[in-house]
Amino acid sequence: MPILLLLLGMIVLPPAPGRADDAAPPPAMTAQQAQQVLGVLNDPQKRAEFTRTLSAIARGLPQAANAPATAGTAGGSDMALEPDSIGSDMVSELSVMRDGVVRQVREFAALFADLAFVGHWFRTELSDPASRRLLFDAFGRAALVIMVALAAERALSIALRRPLNGITAHAVAAERRLSQRATADLAEDDAPAPTGEDQAERSVEATRRQDDRKQVDTLRIIRRIPFSLLHLLTKLLPVALFLGVSYAGATLAGGGNQAELVVLTLANAYAAARGMYLLVETVLVPKSPTIRLCGASDRTARIVTRWWNVLVAMPSIVMCLSTLGSLFHLAPRGTDALIRALVLAEHLMIAVFIWRIRHQVATALHPPARFQKSAFWQFVGRLTQFWWLPAMVFDLALWLVWATHIRGGYAWIWRTMIMTIVVTIVSRVLALLLFGAQNRLFHIDDDVEARYPGLRARADHYYPYARRGLSMLLVFATTVILLQAWGIPALAFFLHSELGTRIIAALLSILVAFTFAVVVWEVANAALYNQISHYENNEQVSRAIRLRTVLPIIRTVLLTVIVIIVAVTTLSQIGLNVAPLLTGAGILGAAIAFGSQSLVKDFITGFFMLVENAMQVGDWVTAGGVSGTVEHLSIRTLRLRSTSGDVHIIPFSSVTSIANTSRDYNVVIVTFMLDLSESPDRVASILADVVAGMRADELFAPLILTDFSFLGVDNADGNGAKFIGSFRTTPGSKWKVSREYYRRLGLRMVAEGVKFPIPTAISMMTNFGATPLMIGQAAPMPPANANTAPAALQPDPSHD
Repeated sequence: MPILLLLLGMIVLPPAPGRADDAAPPPAMTAQQAQQVLGVLNDPQKRAEFTRTLSAIARGLPQAANAPATAGTAGGSDMALEPDSIGSDMVSELSVMRDGVVRQVREFAALFADLAFVGHWFRTELSDPASRRLLFDAFGRAALVIMVALAAERALSIALRRPLNGITAHAVAAERRLSQRATADLAEDDAPAPTGEDQAERSVEATRRQDDRKQVDTLRIIRRIPFSLLHLLTKLLPVALFLGVSYAGATLAGGGNQAELVVLTLANAYAAARGMYLLVETVLVPKSPTIRLCGASDRTARIVTRWWNVLVAMPSIVMCLSTLGSLFHLAPRGTDALIRALVLAEHLMIAVFIWRIRHQVATALHPPARFQKSAFWQFVGRLTQFWWLPAMVFDLALWLVWATHIRGGYAWIWRTMIMTIVVTIVSRVLALLLFGAQNRLFHIDDDVEARYPGLRARADHYYPYARRGLSMLLVFATTVILLQAWGIPALAFFLHSELGTRIIAALLSILVAFTFAVVVWEVANAALYNQISHYENNEQVSRAIRLRTVLPIIRTVLLTVIVIIVAVTTLSQIGLNVAPLLTGAGILGAAIAFGSQSLVKDFITGFFMLVENAMQVGDWVTAGGVSGTVEHLSIRTLRLRSTSGDVHIIPFSSVTSIANTSRDYNVVIVTFMLDLSESPDRVASILADVVAGMRADELFAPLILTDFSFLGVDNADGNGAKFIGSFRTTPGSKWKVSREYYRRLGLRMVAEGVKFPIPTAISMMTNFGATPLMIGQAAPMPPANANTAPAALQPDPSHD
């Protein structure tokens, strides 16, 4: 190692500053140093130690070559990671993890690097005529002997089919007799109990019947054992014949020790595999369910025996390789590499087999139906659906420990598996307790709901999110503890390392920020709605309506502020530099403000008009030269519907003044022209009497607030006298009242014979004849019993 470090220093460290011709040339490597380097590189342990040393030196050296690229990357992006932030630390840790994964993959591939020796051995054996002849002769003789033995085994198996069928027939007969006897006994036990028998006695009787059924099932299995053993012995006879023929053939085939050893090795491997298969086939017996020693279904029995027939082939091949490798001069490294590859293939096939039977095993492991009411057994039932995951991990871990020769690896696997099961169960129990406490926390009683209306709905809204957050927290904690149980120092990383503590602090900060944001949002909304309820309960309807009108604006502004604060906090905690983001947002906001002054004016004017309660939805207003009913108010526009049915959308920047007809009260102004001979007092009395009559009417009494007020004669000339008066009505009802008032007034004036001015006519002579020029036009006076008012008394028909 010192020589390697010296060589590394000569390669990595630059020469001392000075003239180029003064720099001494690097010393040449000697043959001894080269031999030491080769020894280190060929030794896996020393090579791994040297790799770790190089990695440590690489982390300690200044990254001069990468500095410009890093600076360019940081300068080219406004959202660069800060140097000492969580993001930059995580990037560094991910780089280290990537290097570790690459190293592990290379070490795993090194397990099969020795397969190259197999190819080299194969080429050597085939290229040498003597070796090739010896190889073909030994395996040719062995193949001939094995084929003869297999033919003998097959012939004997065909001959033994009738005895096997006889064994099955006897088993079926014995099974039928036992079933008939058991059915008779159970029928007697299932007889109806006496009427007076109480519940306890019926329960005891049911338990006894269940025990009797279990006893019958146990007796059925015991009765099957002799037939199963006889079936196994019958099936083993062809295997024994195969072994006898193989051993005899190995002696008579000749060809030397190599041929005999090959024959014996192949025969023993086949017999061992066939024997292991027959043992499992005896328990399952897919073709004869009456002698099956387990409760598996026919489909499960077929699947298991078919896969077992494939799985037992690999151990036989491994047995052959371990024996024949040294016989034909195959290097031990090549033999070990072949065995490792075959055993890996075996474990992969076992993993596929586990996946294939996952549903059958899960059904067998599922708790009985009588335990389904318990939460714990329900959890166990769900856990059995994923039994194949630890089974696959356990299967591959066994191969990895065996292939890498890890000291104490099997003990670590068992300890890890037990700790995984314990941690999973404890985590589930803790989850049940925490979820129950959370459910009680979010449960709102009727008394609390009566005091704070809407609290239950808000709690139900946030409950799924809180449950999801608690689930993520439990999964995180369980994962950390599992990693610690598996030997990975996860607790030390999150509690003691700089990056781990930063991650925990950042997660807590983000969680606190989100929680604080939700609390502020809900408290503000609750305060606003409580204030609205307070105004409504205290008969301050106008304030309640005004606050309800501006409520969406307040909520939008508050939500925007909360989202911006939480987003900035989150980005800063994960290591992103938010200063360029805030600067860009400020510049963009200023540009938008300058470019859309009218839009900003709309928002500002609309906000203050809504705050000052200048209008509400349903009011009749005149704004921007348009009169109509307010249908919608936003922060920017006002929507009016006029009497013609047209909808007018007016931006608030165009509204300089608002005339609201729906506030406090309206005034009906009565003005018309009468003849100069009419008495003002008489006319005023008539006007007041009509208003008094309407106030006595149940339909119009709630709409009229005051009596008629005669304001006098405003003007008197040759066209007549102009009378003016007024009275107040409720908001928005002046048009309805005025129409009814003028209808009644017209009828009253006709009845009283009130005189109106007479228009003056001047006759002008033209070439076409005399044509009167009408200076003023008045409708002719209707008779006394007419039901219509004079045209001069009709109200303005522009409003409904």
